[in-house]
Amino acid sequence: MKKFKSKALFFLTAITALSFYFFWPGPGLKVVIKEGAGATQAAQVLKREGVIISATWFRVLVKLTGAGKKIMPGNYSLRRGMSSEEALWRLVHNNYVSHIKVNIPEGWRAEQIAERLEANGVISADQFMALVKQEGLEGRLFPSTYYFKKNMSAPEVVNLLKSEFNRQIMPLFSKGFPQGLDETKVLILASIVEREAVDAAERPLIAAVYINRYRKKKALEADPTVQYALGYWKKGLTYADLRVKSPYNTYAVSGLPPGPICNPGYESVAAVLAPAEIDALYFVADRKGKHIFNANFTEHKKAKWRVEQAAKESGK
Repeated sequence: MKKFKSKALFFLTAITALSFYFFWPGPGLKVVIKEGAGATQAAQVLKREGVIISATWFRVLVKLTGAGKKIMPGNYSLRRGMSSEEALWRLVHNNYVSHIKVNIPEGWRAEQIAERLEANGVISADQFMALVKQEGLEGRLFPSTYYFKKNMSAPEVVNLLKSEFNRQIMPLFSKGFPQGLDETKVLILASIVEREAVDAAERPLIAAVYINRYRKKKALEADPTVQYALGYWKKGLTYADLRVKSPYNTYAVSGLPPGPICNPGYESVAAVLAPAEIDALYFVADRKGKHIFNANFTEHKKAKWRVEQAAKESGK
């Protein structure tokens, strides 16, 4: 069986070479094969983009050649109307545009992204940050897994992250905004929600609290904004930290901070656009990964006391 598959792969290479000579190339395009995509998913993407005519024949080729585990993820430079043989050969032989895999987590600030990109040999952190600051892109560097080339230019890297933001987030914005909010305000609130939420299911609840406070002109009093003002995600803020002079300190300054404090993911943006229908103005972490929400300050203080007492009893 192994010999058969090797011969089949050789046959595939030969057919691919012939296709270069006998078929006029169609228009070029970029095709993304995502991490973990198998033969079926790859075939669907190639067929959808018009690269191949038959997804079924592509899957048959994969089975005949045993090339399923050799299909590589990445951003491929292909063309419309290719033969399935040539398309598979490209995906197996690493002929894709990018080859450095970099994961950018949700909730990272631009400086963290810059450091990771530099550590992976993609781009200088200083060059990246210079362009981010120039264009005011904090909050618009979409968190995802990317495939980069070494030593890309700053505009190339930034445009890749921006294009993913446009692809993922702009369709959400096209549906409109909650009363009193716009694109920038949504991103600011989403960035705070991203840093606050531990349990994903609580994102709409946390979003509702901050929107309620903003509409009632109450200070947001969001710890992550103070951390941003300090320049790092400090755990265990002190009363002195809460007095730091900064337009991002929402304990000292009313309204929203000047801009997003991190780069939120899809779910946090969606939560701000569709917040929970609650009148809560306060929440406190229960130290178990969730929060306790209250509309009344007295009840909020009681909730805080119960959490602190529970922590003392458990020795935490």
